[in-house]
Amino acid sequence: MVDGVDYESDANPGLLILCNVAAADSTYGHIYQLAQKVKAGVDSVPGFEGVLLQVPEILPEEVLKAMHAPPKPDVPVAKAADLPQYDGIIFGAPTRFGMVAAQMKAFIDSTGGLWQSGALVGKPASVFVSTGTQGGGIETTALTFYTQLAHHGMVIVPTGYSFGERLFGMDEVRAGTAYGASTYAGPTGARQPSELELDYAQHQGSYFARIAGKLTA
Repeated sequence: MVDGVDYESDANPGLLILCNVAAADSTYGHIYQLAQKVKAGVDSVPGFEGVLLQVPEILPEEVLKAMHAPPKPDVPVAKAADLPQYDGIIFGAPTRFGMVAAQMKAFIDSTGGLWQSGALVGKPASVFVSTGTQGGGIETTALTFYTQLAHHGMVIVPTGYSFGERLFGMDEVRAGTAYGASTYAGPTGARQPSELELDYAQHQGSYFARIAGKLTA
């Protein structure tokens, strides 16, 4: 029992999809759209259920108004103490200057107690991201995110090229890497996730659930 949470309980509610649905290139819903598809993928695997939570907002209201940020989706807000009860966690966040946005970083920084107790050691983890432009940090964001999860001793589960030949196509602008699903928001946030990017996010959810099933068997 740490911080009132029984980490040894067998009552795990499923796989957590923890996302940053505000600020930067997720202000306009890109990460949320991917997260919904990731959850659909998790839910498609027998015995698993995806639970969608968002990290707390840290930007002042006046800044959000200046950004013309629309209302955030009605998704429960996570606390660090929530994390250990899940069988695995898929993190989703936008990019800010080639790294994960501040809201998600602040949340990860709040998990020091979990690191100290080893509460996340051995739990599978994966990442999906969004960026404003091509070359805007779509791979560096995932890579630098994975280093933080490694410090927790989590089992990193990238998708590799398990999505198949669609990931090799050169006939359209598309995101998606060996590290996980992703999308481009465009410089104004007007570009929406493509069909391929959404399909890849759903694949990541189902792929992760199957791997989690093997690790927790």
